[in-house]
Amino acid sequence: MIVSIDDLRQRARRRLPRTVFDYVEGAADDGFTSGANRRGFDRYLFRARALVDVSAVDHSTTLLGEKLATPIILGPTGLAGLLAPRGEELAAKAAASRGTVFTLSTMSIGTLEEVAAAAPSPLWFQLYVWKDRSVTRALVERAKAAGYRALCLTVDVPVMGNREQDRRNGFTLPPRVQFSNVMDVLRHLGWVLRMSKSPRATFGNFVDHPSLTRTDAVGVARFTNSQFDPSVTWKDVEWLRSIWTGPLVLKGITCAEDARQAVSLGVEALIVSNHGGRQLDFLPGAIDVLPEVVDAVEGRAEVILDGGIRRGSDVVKAVAMGARACMVGRPFLYGLAADGQAGVELSLDILTSEIDRTLALLGRPRLRELERSALRVDTPATLEPTASSHRLETSTVTRRASGTSDT
Repeated sequence: MIVSIDDLRQRARRRLPRTVFDYVEGAADDGFTSGANRRGFDRYLFRARALVDVSAVDHSTTLLGEKLATPIILGPTGLAGLLAPRGEELAAKAAASRGTVFTLSTMSIGTLEEVAAAAPSPLWFQLYVWKDRSVTRALVERAKAAGYRALCLTVDVPVMGNREQDRRNGFTLPPRVQFSNVMDVLRHLGWVLRMSKSPRATFGNFVDHPSLTRTDAVGVARFTNSQFDPSVTWKDVEWLRSIWTGPLVLKGITCAEDARQAVSLGVEALIVSNHGGRQLDFLPGAIDVLPEVVDAVEGRAEVILDGGIRRGSDVVKAVAMGARACMVGRPFLYGLAADGQAGVELSLDILTSEIDRTLALLGRPRLRELERSALRVDTPATLEPTASSHRLETSTVTRRASGTSDT
């Protein structure tokens, strides 16, 4: 029986070959940041109010002027189509059915046009600034033509993080059967049969690019790997602002200085994110730097938290600290692997029901009215005791605590 996101995770683990599951779970280097995303939530405890009428709980929100039924939006995840045939389309349909946003990754298997045609939900498109700026411009123009509402620029990948488990597993695109993984693949023939129905296993947004000398999966992967640009700066954000007329969102902001710079350039929303711990290791958890970013923008941009969400109570904590919404990646991927579109919908339903229960028990029935007085900063009982505080401090405290390493 599935009653939690962890239940979905366990089913996804059983249904996926280890190489693919490890790709979803992967973290950089020692996995400290990946674990910090979860451990960080343990520091923030609730201050519940009693004898409040909570017969009607409202968890709706607005994001970039769009009314959403839930504060949970689906983040950009590369190669979601490896978990289920046409995985990006299924996830977008699930988001639409639950009244929220789906963000398509540039590194998706389904093309941005295919996903836009499949789902009526508010769609965002995630983008990198590539070495060849004409490639970037073409993607922006395609997103505009396909009706994507916002452009989400990822800013924390000047170079690729060191994901050692993928290297040990020999993860490739498309996945290959090798001596080291043949038995594991044979144990997951259901996945093999499902994926045999997939139209492709490559980065779909680039298969028709005129610069390609090879249009197979290996050729497309080589092309995209060659396009990551470590020279991207704030001038490129200005350039994107000049060619994209819709809302511009920056994903990967973790400090006040960058938050203020983004706002000065007219960026409408910031995503506090460390890429799920998959890039720079030994960053603090995303929840721990959220107050710093919220305070820095002073209401001039909307702030979204990305990283470590596994419970509806996590979402409530983030909103109380000033986030307008929370972005999830792995939770909906677990659902996608477990049961396709229905699994993604279940992941959203689980989190939303937990949000409602938390709001009711907290004595704060309207999500949009949450503020920092709903929380206290404390040290969980499993760690060394400290004096509790009723005031939410904005300083970051990171501990090497015991706990799950999952993000």
